This record gives sequence, C-alpha cells and structure tokens, in this order.
Amino acid sequence: MDTSNPAVFVNGELLSMHCGRKIRAVVQVIQSDGGIVTGKSTDEQQLTIRGLPTVPLMNFVEVVGIAEANKIINVEHWTDFGTTFDTQSYNQLCQLANGEFRSLFI
Repeated sequence: MDTSNPAVFVNGELLSMHCGRKIRAVVQVIQSDGGIVTGKSTDEQQLTIRGLPTVPLMNFVEVVGIAEANKIINVEHWTDFGTTFDTQSYNQLCQLANGEFRSLFI
C-alpha cells in the first residue's frame, strides 16, 4: 500500500480545506451528464465530480481524487456503494479524521 500521498476523508464542508490535495469522499449521485456528475455529499452539500463514469442515479459512490475550488473533485478511482449508506457515521469519521484524531488517518 502506497502511503506517500494519503487521501483525506472529507465531506462537503471540509472539501475546501484540501484544495489541490488527494481526498476521499462519499456522494450520492443526483445527476449524471457525460463524465460530469452532480452529487450530494454526506452533509447535504452539492458537489461536482469530474471523470466518474455512468453510475445509477441515487447510488452512493466513494470517490478518490483531487479536490479543486468550487466543490469540484477530479476522480482518480471510485467505488459504487449501492443505494444505502450511513451518512451520519461517515460525517463523524470525517470530523475525527480532520480534527482530534488526524494523526491516525494521515
């Protein structure tokens, strides 16, 4: 496993803190248009995902990629989690990974 460039766990609120860095986020697909997806983050913010192939609407996907300004993520790889996902627990994980327990995640 390559640990030289870890992906930070983020939700919509935390995304802007990591512009230009590799991040990991879970989004629910609400619109897909030729490689550009509009998704809802686990904290209900709208994100734009570039480079994601066609994924069924309303599915949750984990994306790993580079965060850009204006809540945009350029995808390097992704995983389809299906139609159910515990968004509350993921948000708690994001807060821990970017706060008190950051050293455990990076």
